[in-house]
Amino acid sequence: MALPGKRFTAYGSAILLVLATLTATTAATAAAAPGPKELCGPGSEIDFDPWEFPASPKIDNKWFPLKPGMQYTTDGTVTSAEGTSAHKVVHTITGLTKVIDGVNTLVMWDRDYSDGELAESELAFFAQSKDGDVWLFGEYPEEYENGKFVGAPSTFISGIAKAQAGIAMQGHPRTGTPAYVQAYAPKVDFLDCGDVIETNRHVCVPTGCYDDVLVIDEFNPLDPPSAGHQRKFYSAGTGLVRVTADGGDQQETMDLVKIRKLSDAQLRKVNEQALELDNHAYEVSKDVYAKTPRAVEVTPRHGD
Repeated sequence: MALPGKRFTAYGSAILLVLATLTATTAATAAAAPGPKELCGPGSEIDFDPWEFPASPKIDNKWFPLKPGMQYTTDGTVTSAEGTSAHKVVHTITGLTKVIDGVNTLVMWDRDYSDGELAESELAFFAQSKDGDVWLFGEYPEEYENGKFVGAPSTFISGIAKAQAGIAMQGHPRTGTPAYVQAYAPKVDFLDCGDVIETNRHVCVPTGCYDDVLVIDEFNPLDPPSAGHQRKFYSAGTGLVRVTADGGDQQETMDLVKIRKLSDAQLRKVNEQALELDNHAYEVSKDVYAKTPRAVEVTPRHGD
Protein backbone atom coordinates (compact mmCIF):
# COMPACT_ATOMS: atom_id res chain seq x y z
CA MET A 1 0.00 0.00 0.00
CA ALA A 2 1.31 3.50 -0.89
CA LEU A 3 2.17 5.91 1.91
CA PRO A 4 -0.24 8.84 2.44
CA GLY A 5 0.50 11.75 0.07
CA LYS A 6 2.66 9.55 -2.25
CA ARG A 7 1.81 8.37 -5.76
CA PHE A 8 3.51 5.88 -8.09
CA THR A 9 4.62 7.79 -11.17
CA ALA A 10 5.17 6.28 -14.61
CA TYR A 11 8.93 6.50 -13.93
CA GLY A 12 8.53 4.61 -10.66
CA SER A 13 6.44 1.94 -12.36
CA ALA A 14 9.14 1.51 -14.98
CA ILE A 15 11.76 0.97 -12.26
CA LEU A 16 9.58 -1.65 -10.62
CA LEU A 17 9.15 -3.40 -13.97
CA VAL A 18 12.91 -3.49 -14.52
CA LEU A 19 13.52 -4.79 -11.00
CA ALA A 20 10.92 -7.49 -11.45
CA THR A 21 12.51 -8.53 -14.75
CA LEU A 22 15.98 -8.65 -13.19
CA THR A 23 14.68 -10.68 -10.25
CA ALA A 24 13.03 -13.21 -12.55
CA THR A 25 16.14 -13.46 -14.74
CA THR A 26 18.41 -13.93 -11.72
CA ALA A 27 16.13 -16.62 -10.32
CA ALA A 28 16.09 -18.46 -13.64
CA THR A 29 19.88 -18.27 -13.93
CA ALA A 30 20.32 -19.53 -10.37
CA ALA A 31 17.99 -22.43 -11.07
CA ALA A 32 19.96 -23.38 -14.19
CA ALA A 33 23.44 -23.00 -12.68
CA PRO A 34 25.07 -25.62 -10.43
CA GLY A 35 24.52 -25.09 -6.73
CA PRO A 36 27.45 -24.15 -4.50
CA LYS A 37 27.81 -27.77 -3.41
CA GLU A 38 27.60 -29.18 -6.94
CA LEU A 39 31.34 -28.96 -7.39
CA CYS A 40 31.47 -30.98 -10.62
CA GLY A 41 28.30 -29.59 -12.22
CA PRO A 42 24.55 -30.15 -11.85
CA GLY A 43 23.68 -33.29 -9.94
CA SER A 44 27.15 -33.73 -8.40
CA GLU A 45 26.45 -32.82 -4.77
CA ILE A 46 28.24 -35.20 -2.40
CA ASP A 47 25.82 -37.53 -0.59
CA PHE A 48 27.95 -39.08 2.15
CA ASP A 49 26.48 -41.17 4.97
CA PRO A 50 28.91 -43.10 7.22
CA TRP A 51 26.13 -45.54 8.11
CA GLU A 52 26.12 -46.82 4.52
CA PHE A 53 29.49 -48.55 5.03
CA PRO A 54 30.20 -51.92 6.66
CA ALA A 55 32.19 -52.26 9.87
CA SER A 56 34.95 -54.14 8.00
CA PRO A 57 35.92 -52.86 4.55
CA LYS A 58 35.41 -55.16 1.59
CA ILE A 59 35.88 -53.72 -1.89
CA ASP A 60 34.60 -55.99 -4.65
CA ASN A 61 33.30 -53.42 -7.15
CA LYS A 62 34.10 -55.14 -10.46
CA TRP A 63 35.63 -51.98 -11.95
CA PHE A 64 37.71 -51.16 -8.86
CA PRO A 65 38.42 -54.39 -6.95
CA LEU A 66 40.81 -53.96 -4.03
CA LYS A 67 41.87 -57.27 -2.49
CA PRO A 68 44.62 -57.25 0.13
CA GLY A 69 47.80 -58.78 -1.27
CA MET A 70 47.20 -57.78 -4.89
CA GLN A 71 49.77 -55.56 -6.61
CA TYR A 72 49.39 -53.77 -9.95
CA THR A 73 52.15 -51.97 -11.86
CA THR A 74 51.45 -49.32 -14.48
CA ASP A 75 54.26 -48.06 -16.70
CA GLY A 76 54.57 -45.31 -19.31
CA THR A 77 55.83 -41.82 -20.05
CA VAL A 78 55.11 -38.18 -19.30
CA THR A 79 55.84 -35.67 -22.05
CA SER A 80 56.03 -31.91 -21.46
CA ALA A 81 57.91 -28.87 -22.76
CA GLU A 82 60.92 -30.04 -20.74
CA GLY A 83 61.02 -33.41 -22.50
CA THR A 84 59.88 -36.98 -21.86
CA SER A 85 60.40 -38.93 -18.66
CA ALA A 86 59.68 -42.52 -17.71
CA HIS A 87 56.85 -42.96 -15.21
CA LYS A 88 55.97 -46.06 -13.20
CA VAL A 89 53.50 -46.58 -10.35
CA VAL A 90 53.30 -49.68 -8.16
CA HIS A 91 49.86 -49.97 -6.55
CA THR A 92 49.71 -52.39 -3.60
CA ILE A 93 46.57 -53.21 -1.63
CA THR A 94 47.79 -53.66 1.92
CA GLY A 95 46.30 -55.70 4.74
CA LEU A 96 45.80 -52.52 6.79
CA THR A 97 42.66 -50.65 7.74
CA LYS A 98 42.21 -47.14 9.12
CA VAL A 99 39.14 -45.36 10.47
CA ILE A 100 38.51 -42.04 8.72
CA ASP A 101 35.46 -39.82 9.14
CA GLY A 102 33.65 -42.59 10.99
CA VAL A 103 34.31 -45.23 8.31
CA ASN A 104 36.71 -48.17 8.43
CA THR A 105 38.78 -47.91 5.24
CA LEU A 106 41.20 -50.17 3.38
CA VAL A 107 44.72 -48.81 2.86
CA MET A 108 46.40 -48.74 -0.55
CA TRP A 109 50.12 -47.99 -0.86
CA ASP A 110 51.28 -46.38 -4.10
CA ARG A 111 54.93 -45.84 -5.05
CA ASP A 112 55.46 -43.40 -7.91
CA TYR A 113 58.75 -43.43 -9.83
CA SER A 114 60.05 -40.83 -12.30
CA ASP A 115 63.00 -41.94 -14.45
CA GLY A 116 63.60 -44.76 -12.00
CA GLU A 117 63.73 -42.58 -8.87
CA LEU A 118 61.05 -42.58 -6.16
CA ALA A 119 59.07 -39.33 -6.52
CA GLU A 120 56.13 -40.11 -4.25
CA SER A 121 55.09 -42.70 -1.68
CA GLU A 122 51.40 -42.45 -0.87
CA LEU A 123 48.83 -44.01 1.40
CA ALA A 124 45.26 -43.76 0.07
CA PHE A 125 42.11 -44.82 1.90
CA PHE A 126 39.08 -46.49 0.31
CA ALA A 127 35.78 -48.04 1.41
CA GLN A 128 32.79 -49.43 -0.46
CA SER A 129 29.25 -48.43 0.43
CA LYS A 130 26.32 -50.83 0.49
CA ASP A 131 25.24 -49.78 -3.01
CA GLY A 132 28.64 -50.66 -4.46
CA ASP A 133 30.22 -47.21 -4.78
CA VAL A 134 33.91 -47.09 -3.87
CA TRP A 135 34.77 -43.93 -1.94
CA LEU A 136 38.12 -42.20 -1.50
CA PHE A 137 38.56 -40.86 2.06
CA GLY A 138 41.95 -39.23 1.84
CA GLU A 139 45.56 -39.37 0.77
CA TYR A 140 48.93 -39.00 2.46
CA PRO A 141 51.46 -38.47 -0.38
CA GLU A 142 55.08 -38.10 0.68
CA GLU A 143 57.18 -36.30 -1.92
CA TYR A 144 60.83 -37.03 -2.69
CA GLU A 145 63.54 -35.17 -4.59
CA ASN A 146 66.86 -36.80 -5.46
CA GLY A 147 65.96 -39.64 -3.12
CA LYS A 148 65.27 -37.39 -0.14
CA PHE A 149 61.96 -36.76 1.60
CA VAL A 150 60.82 -33.14 1.16
CA GLY A 151 57.32 -33.13 2.67
CA ALA A 152 53.69 -34.09 2.22
CA PRO A 153 51.92 -30.78 1.47
CA SER A 154 49.02 -32.35 -0.43
CA THR A 155 47.76 -34.47 2.48
CA PHE A 156 44.00 -34.47 2.99
CA ILE A 157 41.68 -36.49 5.18
CA SER A 158 37.88 -36.49 4.92
CA GLY A 159 36.25 -34.71 7.84
CA ILE A 160 39.33 -32.60 8.62
CA ALA A 161 39.99 -29.04 7.34
CA LYS A 162 36.76 -29.14 5.29
CA ALA A 163 37.92 -32.10 3.17
CA GLN A 164 35.18 -34.41 1.90
CA ALA A 165 35.25 -37.99 0.72
CA GLY A 166 34.10 -38.64 -2.82
CA ILE A 167 33.35 -41.52 -5.17
CA ALA A 168 36.42 -43.09 -6.78
CA MET A 169 34.25 -45.52 -8.75
CA GLN A 170 30.48 -45.80 -9.01
CA GLY A 171 28.81 -49.09 -8.30
CA HIS A 172 26.84 -48.95 -11.53
CA PRO A 173 28.59 -46.50 -13.89
CA ARG A 174 26.61 -45.42 -16.96
CA THR A 175 27.13 -42.92 -19.73
CA GLY A 176 24.79 -39.93 -19.85
CA THR A 177 24.76 -39.48 -16.08
CA PRO A 178 26.05 -36.42 -14.16
CA ALA A 179 29.71 -36.04 -13.33
CA TYR A 180 30.56 -36.86 -9.71
CA VAL A 181 33.01 -35.63 -7.08
CA GLN A 182 35.89 -38.04 -6.46
CA ALA A 183 37.21 -36.06 -3.49
CA TYR A 184 37.36 -32.44 -2.35
CA ALA A 185 39.96 -30.77 -0.13
CA PRO A 186 39.87 -26.96 -0.45
CA LYS A 187 42.82 -26.39 1.91
CA VAL A 188 45.16 -28.13 -0.55
CA ASP A 189 43.30 -27.08 -3.72
CA PHE A 190 42.24 -30.66 -4.46
CA LEU A 191 39.12 -31.36 -6.48
CA ASP A 192 38.75 -34.37 -8.75
CA CYS A 193 35.66 -34.97 -10.87
CA GLY A 194 34.73 -38.12 -12.78
CA ASP A 195 32.50 -38.47 -15.83
CA VAL A 196 31.61 -41.77 -17.50
CA ILE A 197 32.15 -41.20 -21.23
CA GLU A 198 32.36 -44.65 -22.81
CA THR A 199 31.67 -48.35 -22.21
CA ASN A 200 32.65 -51.60 -23.94
CA ARG A 201 35.89 -50.16 -25.32
CA HIS A 202 38.49 -52.60 -26.69
CA VAL A 203 41.94 -52.03 -25.19
CA CYS A 204 45.19 -54.02 -25.41
CA VAL A 205 48.00 -53.55 -22.86
CA PRO A 206 50.94 -55.79 -21.86
CA THR A 207 48.77 -57.78 -19.42
CA GLY A 208 46.27 -58.67 -22.17
CA CYS A 209 43.40 -57.43 -24.32
CA TYR A 210 40.12 -56.34 -22.78
CA ASP A 211 36.76 -55.92 -24.57
CA ASP A 212 34.64 -54.54 -21.74
CA VAL A 213 36.57 -51.39 -20.88
CA LEU A 214 34.92 -48.48 -19.07
CA VAL A 215 36.36 -45.01 -19.78
CA ILE A 216 36.24 -42.26 -17.14
CA ASP A 217 37.14 -38.65 -17.90
CA GLU A 218 38.78 -37.07 -14.82
CA PHE A 219 39.22 -33.33 -14.40
CA ASN A 220 39.36 -30.42 -12.00
CA PRO A 221 36.95 -27.64 -13.06
CA LEU A 222 39.02 -25.13 -11.07
CA ASP A 223 42.17 -25.81 -13.10
CA PRO A 224 43.19 -23.74 -16.15
CA PRO A 225 42.90 -25.31 -19.63
CA SER A 226 46.65 -26.03 -19.55
CA ALA A 227 45.96 -28.75 -16.96
CA GLY A 228 43.89 -30.79 -19.40
CA HIS A 229 41.89 -33.89 -18.53
CA GLN A 230 42.95 -37.44 -17.70
CA ARG A 231 41.27 -40.50 -19.18
CA LYS A 232 41.28 -43.70 -17.14
CA PHE A 233 40.35 -47.09 -18.60
CA TYR A 234 38.97 -49.82 -16.35
CA SER A 235 38.28 -53.48 -17.11
CA ALA A 236 35.77 -55.57 -15.13
CA GLY A 237 37.51 -57.86 -12.67
CA THR A 238 40.90 -56.20 -13.13
CA GLY A 239 40.51 -52.46 -12.55
CA LEU A 240 42.73 -49.79 -14.06
CA VAL A 241 44.42 -50.91 -17.30
CA ARG A 242 45.34 -47.64 -19.04
CA VAL A 243 45.78 -43.90 -18.41
CA THR A 244 45.94 -41.24 -21.15
CA ALA A 245 45.80 -37.45 -21.36
CA ASP A 246 43.25 -35.29 -23.15
CA GLY A 247 44.66 -31.82 -23.76
CA GLY A 248 46.93 -29.97 -21.35
CA ASP A 249 50.63 -29.19 -21.27
CA GLN A 250 51.61 -32.63 -19.93
CA GLN A 251 50.82 -35.79 -21.88
CA GLU A 252 50.85 -38.88 -19.69
CA THR A 253 50.33 -42.38 -21.05
CA MET A 254 50.47 -45.45 -18.83
CA ASP A 255 49.53 -49.11 -19.30
CA LEU A 256 49.05 -51.96 -16.87
CA VAL A 257 52.18 -54.08 -17.27
CA LYS A 258 52.09 -56.46 -14.31
CA ILE A 259 49.60 -58.12 -11.97
CA ARG A 260 51.01 -59.89 -8.94
CA LYS A 261 49.53 -61.77 -5.98
CA LEU A 262 51.74 -61.43 -2.92
CA SER A 263 52.41 -64.33 -0.56
CA ASP A 264 51.47 -63.96 3.09
CA ALA A 265 55.10 -63.27 3.95
CA GLN A 266 55.35 -60.60 1.24
CA LEU A 267 52.09 -59.01 2.39
CA ARG A 268 53.34 -58.86 5.98
CA LYS A 269 56.45 -57.06 4.73
CA VAL A 270 54.29 -54.61 2.78
CA ASN A 271 52.14 -54.02 5.86
CA GLU A 272 55.26 -53.31 7.91
CA GLN A 273 56.48 -50.73 5.39
CA ALA A 274 53.05 -49.10 5.08
CA LEU A 275 52.78 -48.89 8.89
CA GLU A 276 56.13 -47.10 8.94
CA LEU A 277 54.71 -44.58 6.49
CA ASP A 278 51.57 -44.25 8.62
CA ASN A 279 53.71 -43.61 11.72
CA HIS A 280 55.85 -41.04 9.91
CA ALA A 281 52.71 -39.18 8.84
CA TYR A 282 51.94 -38.35 12.48
CA GLU A 283 55.19 -36.41 12.67
CA VAL A 284 54.84 -34.75 9.27
CA SER A 285 51.15 -33.81 9.24
CA LYS A 286 50.38 -32.81 12.81
CA ASP A 287 47.36 -30.65 11.92
CA VAL A 288 45.62 -33.21 9.71
CA TYR A 289 46.88 -36.80 9.69
CA ALA A 290 47.78 -36.83 13.37
CA LYS A 291 44.08 -36.40 14.16
CA THR A 292 43.25 -39.87 12.81
CA PRO A 293 43.41 -43.24 14.60
CA ARG A 294 46.48 -45.27 13.65
CA ALA A 295 46.27 -47.89 10.90
CA VAL A 296 46.00 -51.51 12.04
CA GLU A 297 46.98 -54.79 10.41
CA VAL A 298 44.08 -57.18 9.78
CA THR A 299 45.35 -59.33 6.87
CA PRO A 300 46.94 -61.85 6.89
CA ARG A 301 45.65 -63.05 10.24
CA HIS A 302 48.18 -64.18 12.82
CA GLY A 303 48.74 -67.88 12.39
CA ASP A 304 47.90 -67.87 8.67
